[in-house]
Amino acid sequence: MAIFMKKGNWWIDYRVCGRRKREKIGTSKTLAISVLRKRKVEIAENRYLDVKKQYKIKFEEFADQYLELHSKPNNKSWKKSDLPNIVILKRFFSGRYFYAITPEDIEKFKIERIKKVSPSRINRNLSCLKSMFNKAIQWEKIEGNPVTKVKMLKVSNKRLRYLEKEEIARLLSRCSKHLRPIVVVALNTGMRRGEILSLKWEDIDFKMGIIHILNTKNGEKREIPMNEQVKTALIRVPRNPNGPYVFCHKDGRSINDIKKTFWTAMRKAGIINFRFHDLRHTFASHLVMSGVDLNTTRELLGHKSLELTLRYAHLSPDHKRRAVDVLNRQMDTIWTPEAEEKKLEEKLVAVSH
Repeated sequence: MAIFMKKGNWWIDYRVCGRRKREKIGTSKTLAISVLRKRKVEIAENRYLDVKKQYKIKFEEFADQYLELHSKPNNKSWKKSDLPNIVILKRFFSGRYFYAITPEDIEKFKIERIKKVSPSRINRNLSCLKSMFNKAIQWEKIEGNPVTKVKMLKVSNKRLRYLEKEEIARLLSRCSKHLRPIVVVALNTGMRRGEILSLKWEDIDFKMGIIHILNTKNGEKREIPMNEQVKTALIRVPRNPNGPYVFCHKDGRSINDIKKTFWTAMRKAGIINFRFHDLRHTFASHLVMSGVDLNTTRELLGHKSLELTLRYAHLSPDHKRRAVDVLNRQMDTIWTPEAEEKKLEEKLVAVSH
């Protein structure tokens, strides 16, 4: 905290709730010193004018509100996404007032976490924290988001594992009866695991050959065309009169976890270093290797931008060659060496005559 003069006026400089504040007082140095003392007392007694009453909520209390009012109503997989992140954030920030958390505090959180987990997991923690602050702003509990001033950690996205054709055949042959159609759908549509397991019969249009996905990761509806393998696999799945789900338990409840059965099939097939989500990579990789353009692949995957789809570009070694070949055909109509030689011969003939 300090006072200083600028252009003939005295200013006071202090920090509150992690934010720097400056106030123009006037030409009196004595008054500036007096106001600065007053601000110190207000901050110490939590009576500073910029700190609203609704700010005074502990982090763990707001975290619980966030789960109840935002996560549970809007995120079906909140137990697997928001909840684990909030548990971690509570361990570090519990006991602190929510409004008092600063960018410096968040940097300390990053330093502490990097000793234990990967950068990608820390980024998920930070994304959750950022969402919490954004929601607090919408609910008029705070005015700013300190996470916006904190950089995410760099993450290597080089991992791209997909199955070769021989591996696909081996995996399908080792799948249990109820797992096989799930894997067939994943391999032939690129659908995410959650999208497949939450699939209802009403979402499938066998006549038009389309699967309608209403609740996607990016919040947009998506229509996925079915090939014959998908149609056949789904037609063979017996319908359960106790529920609307395609893949469900005997009592009609949707299947939420196939990790154990999928891992068993992988072990029997002798396939290692592979996750269920990599079936989506397999779908996209084989499309690109078969000559399907990246934008069409993007649409089928449901990516909003081409940036994520570009990770598959290297699998199409001929895509650059095809591009310049198209340009070559265009140029052929404008100029070719043969046409130039013919013009030269015609000029020579004309001159000789």
